[in-house]
Amino acid sequence: MEVILGYVDEFRHMKFRTVQQYRIYMQKILQLVSLAIVIGSALSIWKSLQVVSLSECPVVVVLSDSMVPAYGRGDILFLTYFNKPFEVGDVIVYKLKDQEIPIVHRVLQIHKQQEIQILILTKGDNNQVDDRALYPKNQMWLKRSDIMGKIQGFLPYVGHITIYLNDYPYFKFVMIGLMSLFVLTAKDPQS
Repeated sequence: MEVILGYVDEFRHMKFRTVQQYRIYMQKILQLVSLAIVIGSALSIWKSLQVVSLSECPVVVVLSDSMVPAYGRGDILFLTYFNKPFEVGDVIVYKLKDQEIPIVHRVLQIHKQQEIQILILTKGDNNQVDDRALYPKNQMWLKRSDIMGKIQGFLPYVGHITIYLNDYPYFKFVMIGLMSLFVLTAKDPQS
């Protein structure tokens, strides 16, 4: 933000010698505004998806093959978190307090405690045993607070881009560098 304000202040006090200098400077300002619009649009789309889906994370990428054949590594999943009851067979995404990465697995059992609280046991379709070994010590079931949402749809393979960006940090820097180079060297179509 300070960079943009610096450009605006510099522009106000600047005396242009030629119309060409003015056009170049205005082109740089328009590039910065365009970049801000793209970033703002992405953030507003994300927030809109959160509101519509009632999920803190409405889109996730599958990072392992534990749900093959239903979902494979690199699939993008769309989540919702409505107050509908969970059923055995639903595919959910949960995140445990001591783990950074959410897990996508199928509901294996549901245990109701009283009428208010439900406890859930999950298992990956491609795994031999349930997920109790993944849960924190002394935790045998998932609580509703651990669950991020239920899968409502997916796009196969599209999430591989995200996986490459995380697995190969140099690829991320190359992509950012290329995008920056593109923004800085873009020509105004009216010139």
